Amino acid sequence: MTRFYAGIDLGSISTDVVVVDDSGAVKGFAIELTGAESQKSAGRAMEGALAKAGVSREKITLVAATGYGRERAEADMKITEITCHGRGAYETFKQARTVIDIGGQDTKAIRLDGRGKVENFAMNDKCAAGTGRFLEVMARAMEIEVGEMGRLDRDSVKQLRVSSVCTVFAESEIVGLLARGEKREDVIRAVHNSVAERIFGLASRVGLEAPLVLTGGVAKNQGMRRALEEKTGMVILVPEEPQIIGALGAALIARERDRETA
Repeated sequence: MTRFYAGIDLGSISTDVVVVDDSGAVKGFAIELTGAESQKSAGRAMEGALAKAGVSREKITLVAATGYGRERAEADMKITEITCHGRGAYETFKQARTVIDIGGQDTKAIRLDGRGKVENFAMNDKCAAGTGRFLEVMARAMEIEVGEMGRLDRDSVKQLRVSSVCTVFAESEIVGLLARGEKREDVIRAVHNSVAERIFGLASRVGLEAPLVLTGGVAKNQGMRRALEEKTGMVILVPEEPQIIGALGAALIARERDRETA
């Protein structure tokens, strides 16, 4: 009889759930906004992933939770984000050696060995600069949706620079650039380049090695990917759904734990 496993990544902005079977294949996943009641968002995401997988909650053998809110999740196991993102990225790209995950409130750089085990990591979780939240604040300052930034980045024709590290000062700097008549597209590209510079500094601490995999919701932003490729000099690999990689890693680790104890 087929066994199923679930991974929950309870993050600051989104809660992601992935269901895999005993072969490791993804059978269903769901992404929900976390909001103020994280346990309810985890419940909704679990229901959505189970519905897509076509299985009931009773059929799930083990549930593993990761993310900043993992202690509040109903799960059999609680696993660090670093371990889960590394495992999920390696499952998606077996050649992966460096993983950069840009989350809502933190950014992680992870170095993997040839077997997908974490060799080193660095994390920015004390400041919004270089995170998804930073991009949201900048988008709001420019009166656009954050999802538009990647498209508008392509239309930039002028090199500008956003030098402030602090989110508040960077927002003021952007308002000043727009006030003096700079085009929004050029300001957006400057924002992406600024974020890429900070992430490059973080990733350099763990030792950048190709292939480089980019995960997290920000990986969907083509302008951000462009900026990171230019800064690192590497072609960046992006999973088909980069936002669920932590939850995928958690589900796979649950599967492996069950096999070890069988």
